[in-house]
This record gives sequence, structure tokens and C-alpha cells, in this order.
Amino acid sequence: MKLIRTFDTQLQTNLLILFTAGLLFWSSMASLLPTLPIYIESLGGNKQEVGLVMACFAVGLLLSRPWLGRLADMRGRKIVLIIGIAVAVLAPLSYLVATSIPLLMVMRVFHGISIAAFSIAFIAMVADISPANQRGEIMSYMNLVNPIGMALGPAIGGYIQALGGDKLLFLLSSEVALIALLGALQVKNTSAPKSKKSNTQNHNFWQILISERVRVPSILMLLVGLALGALHTFVPLYIKSANIDLNPGLFYTAAAIASFSVRLFTGRASDRLGRGLFVTIGLVLYSLAMLLLWQAKSEVAFLVAAVFEGMGGGIFIPTIATMLTDRAQPQERGRVFAISLSGFDVGIGVGGAILGYLAQNYGYPFLFAVTTGLTFLAVIIFVTLGNKDLGNSFKFAIGRAPDKYALSNNN
Repeated sequence: MKLIRTFDTQLQTNLLILFTAGLLFWSSMASLLPTLPIYIESLGGNKQEVGLVMACFAVGLLLSRPWLGRLADMRGRKIVLIIGIAVAVLAPLSYLVATSIPLLMVMRVFHGISIAAFSIAFIAMVADISPANQRGEIMSYMNLVNPIGMALGPAIGGYIQALGGDKLLFLLSSEVALIALLGALQVKNTSAPKSKKSNTQNHNFWQILISERVRVPSILMLLVGLALGALHTFVPLYIKSANIDLNPGLFYTAAAIASFSVRLFTGRASDRLGRGLFVTIGLVLYSLAMLLLWQAKSEVAFLVAAVFEGMGGGIFIPTIATMLTDRAQPQERGRVFAISLSGFDVGIGVGGAILGYLAQNYGYPFLFAVTTGLTFLAVIIFVTLGNKDLGNSFKFAIGRAPDKYALSNNN
């Protein structure tokens, strides 16, 4: 954190406000993770319907990412940030009147716009102001808002739902997001510097997606999204069905604390040792978490799985974001982030909906056996296809070679 104190006062203020708004935003979002599946079930939804409603969130994400990415590149990051937080204020209130499964599905699509907008704008804003040789460290510090919010939100949401009911829960979630919105209005806008290399500005969705620098990261995000879609949707119900005496919110809190802990050193280490090694480590930890959930039969097993999942996310997500920043021109960052994160969105959507069918018909252990295979497949793909050829891919994945797709002039 000493690094941030070397910046000028205006930049420090911008970062502080942005960090606080991000912390409140993720706390609001995370308060619904362990609670909304239970609310849907209380309205009469079965396992598959729970999965479908939760998956509709990803539909909103996926449909809005492309145009939000273009908006962030063309009009600046702040307007997209404001859109994301404003939706987070309104969506929980809509759950108060959505008392049927179809209506809840519509509201979840709307709610999905919030993370689509916020994540694009937040990452792009931080990337815009980060020196290339310290980018991993700065982005890792600023992305601490996610694990801290994910630690606070689920625990608070779980207890509020138990003590005060669903109405109080949704009101609290909305009010926390409103405070974030008031802070974000004070953030100074950032935009990408103009570049003589304007050819990247005209790349459309498919051109960027199929490019070698973005294709594999997007596939990795898809596979991880599939696994996390299942985890975030069904772990609370898995714990309940297994008669485990564990507040589901504590699972997410343990994961968030683990994520926070590893992020403190991962960014700086990736600046020195390369992004590839930490992408590999993150994927291996995800695989171990899914394996433990497959075999889980006790509180300890669930909590250890949560720690591994949190460590995996704390390493993989910010490292992938930094790697994509290394590979993108400044004026296309919004679109590159939007497109690569779309793989994550699709994964979460399919993970909640299709994998919900597996949970309904074959049970939760089988579901997490499948997600174990998906995350292990991600490891294999990255080690063999993560760079320009097999040899470079393997060396990059173990930290023995630089990223051949990184742009040296990407400052």
C-alpha cells in the first residue's frame, strides 16, 4: 500500500473514493448470495427453478456487456460505473414485489446489468492510471474490494434474513448500494488515452473474441464461471440438504477472507514472476475446492473447500484481469474486459441453469464431480494453449517465459 501513497493528492482521493464505493457495492451484491436461493425456495421454487432464477442474472450480464464496454471506451468509465451502482440500488427493491418465479427471473436479468457495468468500469479505471511495471500490484490492491465485500455481505445478509426477514434484507442491500452511488458520483472520470494505433478501436465483438490474446482467457473464464455458477447457486442448499450445522453465509465469508489474504501479495509477485504462474495456481486451487465439495460431509470439509475457492479466486481473477490489460491497447480496454468477462457470464448462466438439472436428478455430490472436471480441464487448456505455441504455453504457465501477447507499449 506504500505505492499508492506516492501518487498525487487528487489521484489518492480518486482511488480512496473508488475503493469505498467498490467495497459497498460488493457488500450489497454479496448479501444476496446465500439468501436469495432460500427466498426463491420459500416461494415454492424447486432446485431447477432456483438455478434458473439465479442464472437469469448472467443473462443480464451477457446482454449488456458489449454495449457497456463500448460506452466505457467512447464516453469514459464513470458513466458506466454509475449505471452499475444505480441498478444495484433498484434491483433489491424489485424483489419485494416479485412474488412469482417468472417475475423473479425478469428482475434477476435487470440486476445482472449491475455487475456488468461496475466490473468493466472499475477495472478499466484502475488500469488507466496504473504504470505498466506496477500494474499487478495496484490492480490487486484495488480489487480487494471484492473479497472484503464478499466477506461482509453474505454473513450480514444471512443474519439479517434470519432475524428480520426478507423485506429487511432487500432494503438493507439497496441502502448500502445507495451510499456507494453517492460516493461514486464524486469520482473523477477517466478515459483511455488516444493512440496512433487506431485499428484496434474498430474491432468488433467477434474479432476481439477470436483473437489469440483474448480467446484462451475467455475460455478459462467460461469454465471457471460454470463451476462458480454451480457453487454460488447450490452450496447453501447443499449444506441445508446434508443437514450440516453451518450458516451458508460463513462459507462465503471464509472464501472471501482467503481471497483477501492471497491478494495482498499476489499482484506484486505477478509483476516479478509473470502472470502465467499465478493463473495456473489459481486454477489448481479452484480444482481442489470443487474436489472437496464433491466429497464434503462435514462443516470442516465445506469450510476448507471455501478457503481453497477463495484463494483460487483471489489469485486467478485479478491475475487474468491484469494479463488482459497487458494484452490490450488503452482505448480498447473496456471492450476487451467486456468480451472476456462474457465467458464468465455465460458460464455462470449455464452453471446455474443446466447444472441445476444435474442437482435435481443426480444430487449435489455428482454436480460438484462435474465442476471438478471442468476446472481441471481449464488447467490443461491453459498449460497447453495459453501462449503462442505448446512450448511457450507450458513455460509461461510455470513462470519460466514471458507473455508473448503482452504489448510493450501498453502503459
